[in-house]
Amino acid sequence: MPHQNPFYVYALKDPREKPAKAFYIGKGTGNRAWEHQSKIDDSEKGYVIQQIHESGLNVLHTVIADNLTEEQALKIEAELIAAFGIRNHGGLLTNKIKPNPNTISKKIKINIPEGCYERAQMGLEFLKSAVMELAKANPNGIGNADAAKYLGLQSDYGGGSKDYLSYSILGILMNEGKIERTDKKKHIAINE
Repeated sequence: MPHQNPFYVYALKDPREKPAKAFYIGKGTGNRAWEHQSKIDDSEKGYVIQQIHESGLNVLHTVIADNLTEEQALKIEAELIAAFGIRNHGGLLTNKIKPNPNTISKKIKINIPEGCYERAQMGLEFLKSAVMELAKANPNGIGNADAAKYLGLQSDYGGGSKDYLSYSILGILMNEGKIERTDKKKHIAINE
């Protein structure tokens, strides 16, 4: 299997315009591109997302490039922001700052050894599968504590009792449309 890199560059687009125009460019891993809609902040980007939702539409997400190293993602992000321009300088984007391509290599925080990402993703698939089986076996739903306790995912880090791993897995499954959360904080498998 060829080596995969976890980073990608994405655009958030406004569906109220035809064709839809990018209003934000970012880089990330995992569900980063979709988090902006679930955690709307009070920035100009957040205001645009709120307006789109109030018009009954959803933000469009486009992954521009994937399988990138962090440095590659930062460089592409910087080039795209420079090309589209930021709104407070007459451009299209709500990004707050225009990255400086000359400082990108100083921002890289971690080396990812060959095969490390793939092993983590294989492990994640096993964990997601186990949580789905547990949810399907309990039609009334499971709580995060159930997933943590019955699948041995409880944390004892620093004496805390927060079970972030099982929360993360449930969140990923909800984003994938495989599980939904009830108003009673139970998670129910969606029939496929």
